[in-house]
Amino acid sequence: MRKVLSVILGGGRGTRLAPLTSVRSKPAVPIGGKYRLIDIPISNCLNSNIRKIYILTQFNSESLHRHINQTYKFDNFTEGFLEVLAASQTIENMDWYQGTADAVRHNMNHFETYSFEQYLILAGDHLYRMNYADFVSHHRKKNADITISVKPASREEAKEFGILKVNEEGRIVKFAEKPTDDKILEEMKSSTGNPEKPYWASMGIYVFNRKTLRQTLIDIPKDDFGGDIIPGAIEDYNVQAFFFDGYWEDIGTIRSFYQANINFTEMKPDFRFVDVNFPIYTHARMLPGSRISNAKVNHSLINEGGLINAKVVKNSVLGIRSVIREGTEVYDSYIMGNDFFETDHKNMIPLGIGKNCVIRRAIVDKNVRIGDNVQIINKNNVSNADEETYCIRDGIVVVKKDVNIPDNTII
Repeated sequence: MRKVLSVILGGGRGTRLAPLTSVRSKPAVPIGGKYRLIDIPISNCLNSNIRKIYILTQFNSESLHRHINQTYKFDNFTEGFLEVLAASQTIENMDWYQGTADAVRHNMNHFETYSFEQYLILAGDHLYRMNYADFVSHHRKKNADITISVKPASREEAKEFGILKVNEEGRIVKFAEKPTDDKILEEMKSSTGNPEKPYWASMGIYVFNRKTLRQTLIDIPKDDFGGDIIPGAIEDYNVQAFFFDGYWEDIGTIRSFYQANINFTEMKPDFRFVDVNFPIYTHARMLPGSRISNAKVNHSLINEGGLINAKVVKNSVLGIRSVIREGTEVYDSYIMGNDFFETDHKNMIPLGIGKNCVIRRAIVDKNVRIGDNVQIINKNNVSNADEETYCIRDGIVVVKKDVNIPDNTII
C-alpha cells in the first residue's frame, strides 16, 4: 500500500444534518459519544496500512482541524503523513470547491508531488469498517482504471443512491443517479445474490489510477464524482465494481444519524467500535470512568467522564462528560455530553441535564444546559419544526449546541 494515496473528502455542507452541522462540518459530528465521523475513514486507512492521507476541508472546518491535529500524530520513524488541505483561493483559481471532483481537481498539484500509482477517494461521513488493501488489490487484479465499492440495495434504497449496472465480469456498464422512473429501475437491476436487494448502489468511495484521475478531471470538467465523473468515464475506461457485504451507512440525515447511534445500544449492533484487530481511533482524552449512582441503566452505551445520577437510562448513548441529575429519565436518546467539566456555573443553569426531567427520542448536542422538570418528548407529535433552541426532524427532537433550556420547559 506504499504506492496508494488516500484522499478524504471532508468539505461538504451537510445541510440535511442541520442543526448538528450548523457549527461544525459533517465529518466533525460526534458519533457514539466519543468519536467523530472523520475517525472512521482515517482508522480504516491506518488499519489497511495506508499512511499517506490528505483530508480536504472547506465549511465550518475549525473543530475538524483541531480534532485531527490533536489526534493523529505520526512519529519521525513512520513513513507517512496525515495533512489537512483547506480550501483556498489562488491566482489561477478564485473559486471555492463546487463538489467532490472539483475539490480533488483543486489539489492535484499537491497529490502529484509524489509518485503514487493509485488514489483512494473516500467520504468523510460514512460509518463502516473496510480493509482498503482488499479494495486496492481487487482494483489491481482486474487491471481497472477506476474501481467503485458497491453494496446491494432494495428498490426504495436505490432511489437514494447512484445505481450501477454490473455485467458478469464485474465491469460497470451503466449508471443512474437516484433513479425514480420505473423503467429505469427495471433496467438497472443486477444479479446481487439477494432478491430483496437487486441493485448495486455506489458507496461513494473509489480507487483511481494516477493517470486516469488526472485525465478524467480534464476531460470531464464538472464538479462531482458520482453525478458527473463516473457516468462520463464508464464508456472510455475499465470501471470495475468491488462488492462489499459488510455494514455501511451514509450518515446523511438526522434520521439515519439517530438510528445509527441508537443501534450501538443493541446487544449485537450492526457496527462495533471494538475490534482488537481493526480498532477505530480517536482523540485520547485521559478521562476518568463515569460515576453512576442510583440509576437503572438498560441497553445503553455510557462513555467516560460522566456523572450519572439519573433515575432511568434506557436504549441511549451518553457522550463524554455527560451530567444527568437526580430523578431524570432518558429513553431512546443520544446525549452528546460536554467539551469541559464545570466547577462554577455562575448563576446559570448548570451544565448538563437537570433534576426530574424526561428525555425521549432526542438528540442533545454538546454543552447544553437543561433546567429542572424539563420534558423533551415531542408532546404534540410534530414531524418537522424549527425553533430557536431546538428543531424536530422526522419526529426526532434535536437540541442545539450550547443552548439553555429553562426549568419546566415542555417540548
